[in-house]
Amino acid sequence: MSVFVDTSGILSVLDADDAGHGATFPSWRTAIEEGEGLVSTNYVTVETAALVQRRLGMEAMRTFVDEILPMIDTVWVTEADHHAGLSALLAAGRRRLSLVDCVSFVVMRRLGIRDYLGLDTHFAEQGFRQYTARV
Repeated sequence: MSVFVDTSGILSVLDADDAGHGATFPSWRTAIEEGEGLVSTNYVTVETAALVQRRLGMEAMRTFVDEILPMIDTVWVTEADHHAGLSALLAAGRRRLSLVDCVSFVVMRRLGIRDYLGLDTHFAEQGFRQYTARV
């Protein structure tokens, strides 16, 4: 099974002080231990890098690049994905829905991925399932 990793998931895994860390970190560990295929996009990488650098600093940025990214298969967004994401964003007409999220939905559907690791409720609104640690 593949699990899509969203910016919100990566940020909360990296930041022990994040309110979502208690939920996402065990799920992250479970996904790794169970050999789930962790997948994200280059758009999520760019968004996450900017937020990690600004909010958490360069040491966290090094951890992101050296320890987190190597565990995630990065799918490069195609031109068709990009345009489909732009169309979805404009059709939704919602100020708090991002282009990165809309493109993520397009890529997840294209790849047949149903589960996501993150805290962003927009994924659930689109019919995706939040990946959680199995107890």
